[in-house]
Amino acid sequence: MTFSRLTITISTSVLSAIIYVLCIGYRRRSRIYQLRRQGVAMPAGWSWWFGHLRVLDEQLQPLPPDVNVYTGMKDLVQNHVDTEVFLMDLWPIFQPVLMISGPELAIQASIKHDLPKPHHQQESFRPIIGGPSLITMNNEQWKMWRSLFSPGFSASHMLSLVPSVIDSMDVFCEILHEKVDGGVFSLDDMATRLTMDVITKITLDTDLHNQRSEHKVSRALNTILDWHSFWDPRILWNPLRIPVQWFYGRVIDSFIQRELQKRFEEMKLERATTTSGHTVQAKSVVALALEDYITQQSDKQALRSMQLDRSFSRISANQIRLFLFVGNDTTATAIVYVYHMLSQHPSVLAQVREEHDTVFGLGTDAGSILRSSPVLLNQCRFTLAVIKETLRLYPPASSLRQGVANVSLTDRKGNIIPTEHLNATIMHRYVHVNPRFWPQPLDFIPERWLVEPGHDLHPEPGAYRPFEHGPRSCIGQTLVLNELRIALILTARKFDISPAYNEWDAMKLANESMFAKMMRKIGLKGVACKTVQGERAYQTSRSGAHPADGYPCRVSLAKY
Repeated sequence: MTFSRLTITISTSVLSAIIYVLCIGYRRRSRIYQLRRQGVAMPAGWSWWFGHLRVLDEQLQPLPPDVNVYTGMKDLVQNHVDTEVFLMDLWPIFQPVLMISGPELAIQASIKHDLPKPHHQQESFRPIIGGPSLITMNNEQWKMWRSLFSPGFSASHMLSLVPSVIDSMDVFCEILHEKVDGGVFSLDDMATRLTMDVITKITLDTDLHNQRSEHKVSRALNTILDWHSFWDPRILWNPLRIPVQWFYGRVIDSFIQRELQKRFEEMKLERATTTSGHTVQAKSVVALALEDYITQQSDKQALRSMQLDRSFSRISANQIRLFLFVGNDTTATAIVYVYHMLSQHPSVLAQVREEHDTVFGLGTDAGSILRSSPVLLNQCRFTLAVIKETLRLYPPASSLRQGVANVSLTDRKGNIIPTEHLNATIMHRYVHVNPRFWPQPLDFIPERWLVEPGHDLHPEPGAYRPFEHGPRSCIGQTLVLNELRIALILTARKFDISPAYNEWDAMKLANESMFAKMMRKIGLKGVACKTVQGERAYQTSRSGAHPADGYPCRVSLAKY
C-alpha cells in the first residue's frame, strides 16, 4: 500500500512538472508567435517545438566545435541588415533574446532606457563571481558599490600604479627572452598568468608570483572557467560541474577573505597611528574602498574595536572576484590579439617601434623611464590606436540586458519591439564592423583613432563599445588600456612574436591516438574544421573569447 502511494505521488509530481513545463512553453511560444505576426524580425526556420535552436545549430555545424557562439550568427546578422536586430527564441535553454548589431539600438538599450541586468545573469556568473557584483547588480545597490570602488580605478590612481604594473611586465619580458628561438608555446597561457599577477597587485596589493609558478588562486579560477559556459548545455548539464566549481570557488573566497581582513587591520592601524589630518595614501583598489568604509563607520564605533561587517565583507569579496576574473581573462585575450595583429601587419609594428623610439629614445630602458614618468603613456598615441583597433575587431565580450514592461525598442524600419519577457544582447563584434559606420570594416586600420572628427574614418562613439557605453561602462577600462600600452612599450622593440599554428596542428596530428587514426583511415572520422572565415586564431567560447588552442607561437629577438 505504501509502495503504491509512493508510486502515485511520484507519478503525479512528474506529470505535474510536465504539464507545468508545457504550459510555460506554450505561453512563451505564443508570445514569440505574436511578436512574429507584429513584424518583429526573426530568422526563418522558427518552430513551435524547437524555436530557433535548430537554426542556431545549423549555423554552428560548419564551424569548429569550440567557436564563440556569436561567430555562428554572422549569416543571421547579414540577413537582418535592414533592422539591425532580430529575435532568437532559445527556450528552454535561454530567455528569448533580441540580438542587436546596430549602434542606435545599442544606445536605446544601454543609455536611453538603461535596461537592467537580467536576474538570471547572477546565477550564470555565480560560479565565477560568487554572488551579487557590479556586473549583475541593479539600481541603488549597483550605484552604492560602483561609487565605493570607482576611486580605485580612476585615471589618476591607475597612473600612480604604473610602476607596479611594470614590475609584472618585467617578469613577462624575462620569460619571453627565455623562450627566444625555443619551441612552440602558448602565448594565451603566458598572458593569462601575467594579467592575474597584475590584477591581484592592483586590487589587493598582493603579488602571487603567478608567472613563474601558478598560484592556487589562478589555478582555481582557470578550473572554474574550464567547467563554465554561458550557453553550452553540454557543460551546463554536466553533473560534475557544480561540485567542482563550488570547491574551487571556496579556494578563491578563502584567499580573498584573508587578504581583505589583512588590509582592513592595516588600514585601521594606519588610521590610528597617523597624525591627525595626514593619512597614509592607500595603494590598492580595495584599500581605497576600505578607507572609505572605515571613514563611514568611524562615526558609529571606536576605531580599534571596529569589525568588518560580514555582509560588506561577503559582497566586497564578490567584487574582488569580479575584478580578478575580468582583469585576468579579458585583458589576457586582448594582449594576445594585439600581438597577433602586429604579426600580421609588419608596417604597423614598424610604426609602433618608431613611436617608442621617439618617446623613450633609442637604446633606453623604457620601463625605468615609465616608472619615473608614467604620464609618457599618453604620448604613445599610435600604440593606443593599435590597441583600440584590435579591440574593435576582437572584442572580448558582449552586453546583456533584460527587457521590462512598458519599454520598447525601435528598429531601423520603425518597428516597435516591446521588451517585456525578452532579453537584449548587444553583439559588440557586429556593431564594431557595421558597414554603415565603419569604412572598410574588416580591415585593420589603426589610423581610425588618429583622424579628426569629420574624417571618413573617424569612429562614431556609439559604434565602438568594447568597454560598453553609458553608466555601466567597464570600471577598469583605464587599467586595461594602461596595461596593454605598457606591454607593447616593453616588448615591441625587443621581440618578434609569430603564430605557429601549422606546427601546432602537425604536432597534434602526430600525437593522435591509434584509434583516432584508424577511425580517420576508414572514413568514420573526418578532419575537423580549424578556421573561421580564414582565421586560424578565431575567438572561442571560453570566457573572454580566448584565441583557439591558446595561440601557439614562437618568439625571436627583434631585428629592425
